[in-house]
Amino acid sequence: MGCSQEWDKKFPKSEKITYKKVSFQNRYGITLVGDLYLPKNYNNQVLPALAISGPFGAVKEQSSGLYAQTMAERGFAALAFDPSYTGESGGEPRNTASPDINTEDFSAAIDFLGLQTFVDRNKIGIIGICGFGGMALNAVAIDKRVKAVAVTSMYDMSRVMSKGYYDSLTAEQRAQMLVKMSEQRWEDAKNGKPAPGPRNLPETLDGSEVRFVVDYFNYYRTPRGFHHRSLNSNGAWNATTPWSFMNMPLLTYIKEISPRPVLIIAGEKAHSRYFSEDAFKAANEPKELMIIPGAVHVDLYDRLDVIPFDKLTDFFKENLH
Repeated sequence: MGCSQEWDKKFPKSEKITYKKVSFQNRYGITLVGDLYLPKNYNNQVLPALAISGPFGAVKEQSSGLYAQTMAERGFAALAFDPSYTGESGGEPRNTASPDINTEDFSAAIDFLGLQTFVDRNKIGIIGICGFGGMALNAVAIDKRVKAVAVTSMYDMSRVMSKGYYDSLTAEQRAQMLVKMSEQRWEDAKNGKPAPGPRNLPETLDGSEVRFVVDYFNYYRTPRGFHHRSLNSNGAWNATTPWSFMNMPLLTYIKEISPRPVLIIAGEKAHSRYFSEDAFKAANEPKELMIIPGAVHVDLYDRLDVIPFDKLTDFFKENLH
């Protein structure tokens, strides 16, 4: 597949799991690449399974892989995958995102898991992290094969791109953004390729940044979380990436996840907490909102002492049936 076969994750390899690189196609014919984690001594049991992706702009060697490995230690077949156009997955042009295609990526992962002989296709769940929390909820609303969904540090990417943080974007500012992207499309068409937008994170901090940018920097731009294939560590989205998010609300049908259960986990001090609280209000029962005391947004990326893996394990063992 032309993919890295070395262990290049941002976390140590567990002795309790087996791991292999896999690939599968989504409905649009894009080849996705994932890391499949299995309990080491599962002895050909038929396992419950989880599809895991996120954060937005991250790769499977970061948070999603850590989640997958940890859940495999706890008895699940867990697939962490790179979304279309990013990481080791296919799709051109690179470094773009789509609320539809990235939602489809989760369903493609369900396709793959359900075809494995060691997976019980009636016991498949999803975990979405950060921006792929919103995509996960959107996928489960439409994909009735998924029996339960959990999201951590959730972003609603369509909401934040179209309305700004805390819905602060004015109608005039939104119109200006759309004018700029509309004009950019002509430039991209003339040049035959999309122009990159601004870097996701700066090379250095100057002290003027808001707290959550500092938190992102301290994860993605330091040895803690830096990965050369991660856009958030080492690149930028294409300038027109927000285009389709601007008028395609991701969580329109969140109520249709019911009667399947939703677990929403957020840090008490996360700048993104309001996305989780609003999604929780919008969802139908059964649902649960878990607020982690003292935690900020990125704490739920990699801090094993903060991420509530016992809760995630209990939630999926109880609800995958």
